[in-house]
Amino acid sequence: MKISARNVISCTIRTIHTGAVNSEIILALPDGQELVSVITNDSVKNLGLVNGKVVHAIVKASNVMIGIDD
Repeated sequence: MKISARNVISCTIRTIHTGAVNSEIILALPDGQELVSVITNDSVKNLGLVNGKVVHAIVKASNVMIGIDD
């Protein structure tokens, strides 16, 4: 797999919540934290996504905001 994005995280699918059009994919990161992705149901089917499958979360954003506690 070759892509231009620099932020690629290997993770495991923990849960797939299927809706009418989109699915919410809960991903387990190596340190136990979770990351959530929302993709179309067609993409879930085309990629053969199932619980326990190892996948790559690819983060591509033009802005990353930073917040602090008061």
